[in-house]
Amino acid sequence: MITGVFSVRVWTPVGVLASLAYCLHQRRVALAELQGADGQRPVDRSLLKLKMVQVVFRHGARSPLKPLPLEEQVEWNPQLLEVPPQTQFDYTVTSLIGGPKPPSPYDSQYHETILKGGMFAGQLTKVGMQQMFTLGERLRKNYVEDIPFLSPTFNPQEVFIRSTNIFRNLESTRCLLAGLFQCQKEGPIIIHTDEAHSEVLYPNYQNCWSLRQRARGRRQAASLQPGISEDLKKVKEGMGVDSSDEVDFLILLDNVAAEQAHSLPSCPMLKTFARIIEQRAVDTSLYVLQTEDRESLQMAVGPFLHILESNLLRAVDPTTAPDKIRCPQEGADLALLNSSMAESRKSTPVGWQDPQRGERKLYLYAAHDVTLIPLLVTLGIFDHKWPPFAVDLTMELYQHLESKEWFVQLYYHGKAPSIIGMKKTLELLQPHLQGKSKVLFIAVLTFQNRHLSRPSWPTW
Repeated sequence: MITGVFSVRVWTPVGVLASLAYCLHQRRVALAELQGADGQRPVDRSLLKLKMVQVVFRHGARSPLKPLPLEEQVEWNPQLLEVPPQTQFDYTVTSLIGGPKPPSPYDSQYHETILKGGMFAGQLTKVGMQQMFTLGERLRKNYVEDIPFLSPTFNPQEVFIRSTNIFRNLESTRCLLAGLFQCQKEGPIIIHTDEAHSEVLYPNYQNCWSLRQRARGRRQAASLQPGISEDLKKVKEGMGVDSSDEVDFLILLDNVAAEQAHSLPSCPMLKTFARIIEQRAVDTSLYVLQTEDRESLQMAVGPFLHILESNLLRAVDPTTAPDKIRCPQEGADLALLNSSMAESRKSTPVGWQDPQRGERKLYLYAAHDVTLIPLLVTLGIFDHKWPPFAVDLTMELYQHLESKEWFVQLYYHGKAPSIIGMKKTLELLQPHLQGKSKVLFIAVLTFQNRHLSRPSWPTW
């Protein structure tokens, strides 16, 4: 969860999902004859070769962003910031074009809020560091041990890393990499970040004028909606919070999640209402996002989805010219971005490489809960639960060794989503099917034991 203020921008459409929906529609008839009596045709997993992986993850556990107005405050002791030795891993942060690390207005804001005990708001703790290390170990098991896909040591030729320019995300990325590569590397670790005013790894309400206009006042209005209003009143009264205090379910959940992750003593009533607080926080978030409005989702996560699409296109066709892929940054072509890169070589750190040069095996994106919710909604796999700390959304790209077809497997929190979610995705994206970008022939598979099976395509 993030707070902050920015200026004006209008975002690009959701290209990757439109392409995905179109491809599924085009292949539905062709695949029908391959399906068995139950509408599915098992595919031998040994005939699928993993070509590329993209992982979008939330940072690890942290201190709350805003304390609750209670007499008895939870104590956030700086001892919680102790760094586990196994997570130590050196890294360098650059701008997207390889220049110096941009300033971080969010971190400056967090440092203005000092919690009881002495910690700042929004600080990654040792609990969060260990969570991220564990996620890295899971990725190592999947892509180094079970499948010899990645090198056992970090290789900058194989991995591209991008994070929002917030310290807890940078540190979370460090811990994940430490778990994934066991603190072994063959070259420098470069984490790319963007300026706050042009960041696309979260819905940039302050910088996207159209998105801001759509969301204006909706967070406050959400607290007045039937059901949410009554529950908020009940929770506030039970906790002894004055009705005039600006406390909504998002603030309540932020504190509940942080305290539970660290097993800290809390207000008894806060624990009692934990389940309803999470549900109403989800309801509030969906109300603000206006998930029934596809244009709002486009503006919220469209630029980020375009990045994921571009990575897929380059993996499928390495000869794809960079200037043929629209860049989400300022709507410019990548050729323009490349020219600005050339002008910044003097400030480029040793080991930095053009993120658009060549293809990588692994793309890592350190994001936030407010990133994952619209992503999951757009993909049709949101389970109406708030994304927990250190959760990941993983996209695997496979090619069939015989047919040369391309397949994508989605995982959320280490589990494959149901095919029902894919059907919802297709229904959501039906209006996007005309006049979109280059088609990427992809099918979505669900893993079943040792085999893969094709889903039954929905009727259009």
